[in-house]
Amino acid sequence: MSLHPYPFHKDYSKPIAYFSMEFAIHQALKIYSGGLGFLAGSHMRSAYDLKQNIIGVGILWSYGYYDQARDEHRNLKIEFRRKHYYFLEDLNIKVSVQVNGKPVTVKAFMLPAETFGSAPLILLSTDVEENDYLSRTITHKLYDTHEETRIAQEIVLGIGGVKVLEALDHKVDIYHMNEGHALPMAFELYHKYPKLNAIKERIRFTTHTPEAAGNEIHDIHLLQKMGFFNSIDLEKVRELTQTYDDNFSLTVGALRVAKIANAVSEIHAKVANSMWNEYQNICKIIAITNAQNKRYWADKSMLKALEENNNAELIARKKHLKRALFNTVANQTGKMFHHDVLTIVWARRFAEYKRPGLLKYDFERFKTLINNTKQPVQIIWAGKPYPFDTNAINIFNELTYIARGFKNIAVLIGYELELSMTLKKGCDVWLNTPRITREASGTSGMTAAMNGAINFSIADGWHPEFCKDKINSFTILGADASLSIEEQDKNDNKSMMDILENEIIPTYYNDQEKWINLMKNSMNDVLSQFDSGSMADQYYKKMYTI
Repeated sequence: MSLHPYPFHKDYSKPIAYFSMEFAIHQALKIYSGGLGFLAGSHMRSAYDLKQNIIGVGILWSYGYYDQARDEHRNLKIEFRRKHYYFLEDLNIKVSVQVNGKPVTVKAFMLPAETFGSAPLILLSTDVEENDYLSRTITHKLYDTHEETRIAQEIVLGIGGVKVLEALDHKVDIYHMNEGHALPMAFELYHKYPKLNAIKERIRFTTHTPEAAGNEIHDIHLLQKMGFFNSIDLEKVRELTQTYDDNFSLTVGALRVAKIANAVSEIHAKVANSMWNEYQNICKIIAITNAQNKRYWADKSMLKALEENNNAELIARKKHLKRALFNTVANQTGKMFHHDVLTIVWARRFAEYKRPGLLKYDFERFKTLINNTKQPVQIIWAGKPYPFDTNAINIFNELTYIARGFKNIAVLIGYELELSMTLKKGCDVWLNTPRITREASGTSGMTAAMNGAINFSIADGWHPEFCKDKINSFTILGADASLSIEEQDKNDNKSMMDILENEIIPTYYNDQEKWINLMKNSMNDVLSQFDSGSMADQYYKKMYTI
C-alpha cells in the first residue's frame, strides 16, 4: 500500500524510515517531551513540504509524557491521563516481538500525511487486548522510569518498527535512528542481512546530547535477557558492536552499526567527536545543524511585515502577539502584564545543566532588576521537568515560590507545542543559559527568532552559527568549562546581568530603531539559514545518498 499521498521529488525519492521515540507534530498528538520531539516534528513537516520519500516510525504513548498541573500550593503536580486519538488510522497490522522471553503483540496506527501536513507517521502500540497488563504498559509512558520498561520500549520501536514496515510491504533503503533508542533495529536487520557491512549500508544515526542521561548504558546480559539483541548469540553481538565488557552503550553501539552519523550543531560535532574518539571502529560523525519548520512556527503577519519592510506593522503585530501571551499569563497566574514592557522568556525542558535559575543567582541584583520601575522588565518561565527528576522539579517550584512576591514574574505550566508557540511569538527576549559545551543544539531559539524575539544566549549549540552580537542577538560568552560549577554559574550570571542591564534594556527603551533592526536581522538570518527545509535537504545529500 502507498502511505504517501504525493509523488516524490526526484531529488528525494530514495525511501527512508525515520525512527524516533517522540514526534512533536501537533498539540493534539501528545507523544513528545521536548527538543528531540520538536526537531523530529519539524523534520517530518519539511519532508512533507519537499515531497520526500520519508516515513516516520514512533510509539503511540497511551499516557503521553505527562500532563503538567499545580497542586493547592501551586507546586508542580504530575498527572498521567490516558489519551485517545480518533484522527489516527488503524492499519490492521499486528506483529510480534519477544520481550523478556514472551511474545508481545505490537499494533500499528498511522497519522496520515495530510492530517497535519507532515510525512506519514507509523505509531506502534502494545496497549492492545492481545497482551497481558504488563505488556500493555510498555507503551504507556514516554521515557518510563523503570529500566526494563525502557528497554522493552526500545525493542518495540526498533524491532517492531522494522517488522511493521515489512508487514506493510513498504520498501525502505535507509533506516535513520534519531538517537540510539531504536538500536534493536540493527539486530532485526541482521537476520535478513547477516553481515555488518550490509547493516551499515542501511543505517544512519543522529546523536543529540552530550548528557549522560541521553546516552543510555545498560548491562549487556540484561539486554540479552530482555530480547534487545533479537535472539542473536551474545558473542556475535559483542563481535558486531565490539563491546567486550558488560556495559553496553546504545550510542557507541549505534556508532558502530551505522555507516555515518551526525551531531546537531557544529560545536556539538566537535564535542561528540571528542567524547567518542577513544572508541575504535565508530563511524564518522559530521555536523548537520538542527532547524525548525517556518511554515509551522513563524507568524504569517510578522513575515509579511518583514517582507514589506513595514516597521510600524512589525511593532504593532508584536504588541498584538504579546497581548495574546499575556492573556495566558493572566489566566494561569492572575497577573496582568503590559505590552510596552520588555518581556524576557526562559522556556524549555527544566534540567539542571540548562540552569533555569541562573537569572536569580545573585538574588539582590535580580530583585533590583525586577523592581526597576523606570525601565521595567517582565519575566516568564515555562518548561517541563522530567516527572521523576526531583532536583528539576524543586527548581520549578522554587521559581514558582519566588514569583508569588512579584507581579511581573510568572511561571507557566503546560509547556507543549501551543504554549511554546505563544511564548515565542509574544516575548521580546528569548533567554538560553546552558553550561558551555552542554547544549547540543537548543533549537527553541530558532523558532523564537522567526517571530521577532531576540536571542540572548550562552555561546553554545546552534547560537554561534547564527549570532552577530548586538546585530541580530546578544551573546554570553560562557565561563571556562574547566572551572567549578559554582565559578561557572557566578561568572555567567555576572556576564548575563551586565549585558542585560547595560545593553539590552537600554536599547529596548531608548533606541527603538536599533531594536527594530535587531528584530529584522534576527528574522532574516534565522529564516535564511535555519528553516528545516534546508536541514531535510542536507540529510538526503550528506547522509542518505552517500
